[in-house]
Amino acid sequence: MSKVEAYSDLMREIKSGRFVFTGELEPERTTDLSEIIEAAKDLKGHVVACNVTDGPQACAYMSSLAASYVLQKETGIEMVYQLVCRDRNIIALFADLLGAGALGIKNILALTGDHSAVGDMPDAKPVFDLDSAQLTYMIRKMVDEGVNPYGKPINKPPKFHVGVAANPNADPLEPEIFKVRRKVEAGAEFIQTQAVFDIEAAKRFIEETKRFNIPVLVGIFPMKNYRIADFFNKNVPGVSVPTELLKKLEKVEGIADKNLKKQKFDEVNLDFFIEFIKELRKTTAVGCHIMAVGYERLTPKLVEAVR
Repeated sequence: MSKVEAYSDLMREIKSGRFVFTGELEPERTTDLSEIIEAAKDLKGHVVACNVTDGPQACAYMSSLAASYVLQKETGIEMVYQLVCRDRNIIALFADLLGAGALGIKNILALTGDHSAVGDMPDAKPVFDLDSAQLTYMIRKMVDEGVNPYGKPINKPPKFHVGVAANPNADPLEPEIFKVRRKVEAGAEFIQTQAVFDIEAAKRFIEETKRFNIPVLVGIFPMKNYRIADFFNKNVPGVSVPTELLKKLEKVEGIADKNLKKQKFDEVNLDFFIEFIKELRKTTAVGCHIMAVGYERLTPKLVEAVR
């Protein structure tokens, strides 16, 4: 663990040795955050911080920076501002980081980002001036040395903690570990992984990354209905939903009573992920990143069950 001062609640919790839970929020194609604010309030006291996505799957949604500020202000929950390199050159990335510091954001997740060709504006020109490792390095220069990438001083530099993503499902795993090494050497302070359903894959990744002495929060993806599970299984590269879990969710889909159906979906997810997290807590993982976007109601039940 880094001996750098903890600027955020998230890093203080990680350094405390307690098992940490983080959530995820997704501002979509709207200017109205009222619904997501209410969903986030349900997470308060159950997660230490919430990621705010930045154009996931290259879709043009509300600015992650604006949403992070509003959500943090309105809910009192600390946000993790996701920042992707796809849409911005180095000038814009630097400017947004200064803005984030001015707005009280303390955690950044540095991401390269999905290619614009896969999103809802496929003719958009991708930028990729930097990748996630280079962005991480720039952030550390801002925080640790108070300078821009060209050594020019910053007046009152921001104080951030910077995390990165990784994929434990990668096969073979070795190239992914090489990417992790590069990000750690650039100054990454924590990892939040992509969604994992195979606990053995999670354990393998955690074991392989021990050498880097970086905190790992393993990502999970509870699914509020069978359609989401089926889509995720078929369309997200490198991740597969276990067949038995899919079958259970498909069976629940046939229930006519809406309230009973919601209850049963919750039960299937809780049964699977409670056991997953219990096994995860036997490893050196410092926490769990719960990507229950649109399914925030499950997070308090899940967190309380494993505490």
